[in-house]
Amino acid sequence: MRNWLLRWVASGLALYIITKLHIGIHVDKDSLGTLIAAVIVLGLINSFIRPIIMFFVWPINCLTFGLFSFVVNAMLFWLVGSNLVPGFHVDGFVPALIGSILMGLISGFLNFILADRNDRER
Repeated sequence: MRNWLLRWVASGLALYIITKLHIGIHVDKDSLGTLIAAVIVLGLINSFIRPIIMFFVWPINCLTFGLFSFVVNAMLFWLVGSNLVPGFHVDGFVPALIGSILMGLISGFLNFILADRNDRER
């Protein structure tokens, strides 16, 4: 349970860092509630909708040696920023692509730092 909660906190912190980089992703009035809602919606979409989409686009993904998954991630990130969470804005596809890549890198780094020592030994 603790590991699951730490992953959500790391994702929230990563999204907060991304909104402060001024790359076209921002939250209205730096609202903590909007940021939490965006992280929750991003997590749910990546858990439930992304696997279905990846199943249908796997031939394209194979042809591009997995690079098309960056496009799918950016489109889902853009979807959350444009329609699903009021107050969370993504200004276009390029900021969504950069934001989704940075989100993966920053949250992966934070998950590595915050992971239990027992989890790293396995």
